[in-house]
Amino acid sequence: MNNNPNSPLLLPASPKLLAHRSAWLKKLGQERRLSEHTLDAYERDTRQFLFFISEYFGDTADLKSVANLKPMDLRAFLTRRRQNGAGARTLGRGLAGVRSFLRYLENAGLANATAASAMRAPRQPKSLPKPLTATDALRVVSDSDQLIEEPWVRARNIAILTLLYGCGLRLGEALSLDGMALRDENAKSIAITGKGNKTRTVPLLPVVFKAVNAYRKLCPYDLHQGAPMFRGVRGGALQPAVLQRDMRRLRGALGLPDSATPHALRHSFATHLLASGGDLRTIQELLGHASLSTTQVYTGVDTKHLLDAYRSAHPRG
Repeated sequence: MNNNPNSPLLLPASPKLLAHRSAWLKKLGQERRLSEHTLDAYERDTRQFLFFISEYFGDTADLKSVANLKPMDLRAFLTRRRQNGAGARTLGRGLAGVRSFLRYLENAGLANATAASAMRAPRQPKSLPKPLTATDALRVVSDSDQLIEEPWVRARNIAILTLLYGCGLRLGEALSLDGMALRDENAKSIAITGKGNKTRTVPLLPVVFKAVNAYRKLCPYDLHQGAPMFRGVRGGALQPAVLQRDMRRLRGALGLPDSATPHALRHSFATHLLASGGDLRTIQELLGHASLSTTQVYTGVDTKHLLDAYRSAHPRG
């Protein structure tokens, strides 16, 4: 069976259009350094777009059929996705992927991306991050509450979760650390390369060194330069899904809500800093947010917590 997502056997599109699509995805990965998760999403979105175009025009999608798309054509695509259950965030990402692909074709002189550029993304629902309480966050990174019996694997999970909560890292950022990282216990900070290949400086707490050193001493694999710090049981780079699975089991055992994910520890880092008097600009820098508006969502979380506490404590609450 042909498992190539660009295969004409699986996609109703001309070989020439598929070749350009493949080159576009490769360019995104190599030059713009988009994450594998984003590339997979763009691949799926443009695949669904080509299926739609083929059905919409009643013929195999080719360069001619995408060269001069009108806003009504793109609105019809988004309407079909919405009818199939796609939410506003998925629709917005799908439009971004199609827009990027059409701009790539436009730069090659093969299409007009004006319609896609003029399209507004669907309005995104406002949702607040769901951090853990300080007590629950500390339970998640506590050795006594872990379910893993293998000592080095338990220490590995604690070290990663401590990095997420103690430094506000994304899971991917923690898993991308080099084997030689965090060896200098006198270091006050660490350089983290995040989204958009941007580097930020994150302060280090002693508890982070303690957790990482405990893992390093127990890990049966050589954590040398150029190799990943965090390993799977067979010695390869630890996959995010493994820690996410372990976190699901842990939150079940601790009675935590489904929102208690590894990423929620990053939310907890920001929310707890804000509640303790941290300013938004500093928190923005620590999280690696490109825009302050992204960080401002945590003011809503903090306000909600204050209101909840007020209502529960006030006599007229």
